[in-house]
Amino acid sequence: MRSGGAWCCEPADNFDPGVLRHHRLLLPAGKHAQHTHDEEDAPRGRRTQEATMDVLYERCCGLDIHKRTAVACLVVPGSTGATTKEVRSFGTMTDDLMCLADWLAANAVTHVAMESTGVYWKPVWNLLEGQFELLLVNARHVKAVPGRKTDAKDCEWLADLLRHGLLRGSFVPERPQRELRELTRYRTSLVQERSAEVNRLQQTLEGANIKLGDVATDIMGLSSRQMLAALAGGETDAAAMAQLAQGRLRDTLPALERALAGRVGSHQRFLLARQLAHIAFLDASITEVSTEIAERLRPCAAELEQLATIPGVGRRTAEVLVAEIGTDMSRFPTSGHLASWAGMCPGNDESAGKRRSGKTRKGSPWLRSTLIEAARAAGRTKGTYLAAQYHRLAARRGTKRAAVAVGHTILVIAYRLLSEGDVYRELGDRYFDERDRHAVERRLVARLEGLGYTVSLDPAA
Repeated sequence: MRSGGAWCCEPADNFDPGVLRHHRLLLPAGKHAQHTHDEEDAPRGRRTQEATMDVLYERCCGLDIHKRTAVACLVVPGSTGATTKEVRSFGTMTDDLMCLADWLAANAVTHVAMESTGVYWKPVWNLLEGQFELLLVNARHVKAVPGRKTDAKDCEWLADLLRHGLLRGSFVPERPQRELRELTRYRTSLVQERSAEVNRLQQTLEGANIKLGDVATDIMGLSSRQMLAALAGGETDAAAMAQLAQGRLRDTLPALERALAGRVGSHQRFLLARQLAHIAFLDASITEVSTEIAERLRPCAAELEQLATIPGVGRRTAEVLVAEIGTDMSRFPTSGHLASWAGMCPGNDESAGKRRSGKTRKGSPWLRSTLIEAARAAGRTKGTYLAAQYHRLAARRGTKRAAVAVGHTILVIAYRLLSEGDVYRELGDRYFDERDRHAVERRLVARLEGLGYTVSLDPAA
């Protein structure tokens, strides 16, 4: 609001950056990469506006990072006490970033803010970490005024917000956890690539009318791989290839002979050989990455065992959970804060007293996909609370919403296990029925009476 000819702002904790955003004076675009200007050069309204806001950090810097350039706006007190701003452009090579760090250190900068632009912020963060207090901010929270956007104005806007304490930093874990995240995410990418290659192999087999997938449960099992290797090597006798079956698959020898009697061309044999070699390479890569992850997670063996007791959560899922959220839950005040950060809870969208879309917000796609996968696995378990919750919701809201809800429950359980050191206690698949037993009885009796039956309930001995 406007009072006494000055802009009166709320305290920093409750202040909306949009108020300052629409009433700021941006740096004029210059021809050079470096220029300075003092607060005395700004219009009277700007000086009055800044005078009414508390300055939390006297020496700070805003960074606008791109693939090849990083534009920095330095804000420090001048020789006369007035605020001085200096904008410079740096490259993103290592020596350029070291020059940036030296420039900031020479000006006694204490806080640096940068936007989370793709992966370009990561090397800058790694080089500046430990020297300054760093803040990584969401670009959606600090949008510039439309029509007045340049790299120099973006970094100056970040510096202005940082100087007055109006930025909310994102959660950036310590370096060991960041490295663990890269390993688990790379393994997930390898697993997805392997699934895609198996699908391509299946398409090649269908083109040759080889129906091995209709008989064998796992087309990449030991027996199936031996048959496919023989097929790629030029074998044409379906009976001979069927004899390669092992274990329970030998009970289906006649069906195997019929499934392997296709018409395989030379190009299809070539494709099968390449696809089998690629899958074998991916299997070896996944094993090597998993070994490295297990070595790094050796100090967290107890936490991994606790998480693995949750239905639907295996060893690999537990490793991803530890890599994404860590083992120290003190950074999240409650399980609700963790669920909100992960984007695994309904969003808030209310206007004029009406609740509109409640779709989940965008969180970590790696954590979300892992939780959804674990939820679907939990839905297939027998006699568990999570399976009962999944089927109860899937009947009314669909399987996708049910998977998100169960994934949220798994995340809450993980929070309790990691924060309290507790063990998972199974509630059973009859929890929801026993929770309100009389309501279940009334509902079922009413349905039977609606069908024309007379119902009397006699408790079992």
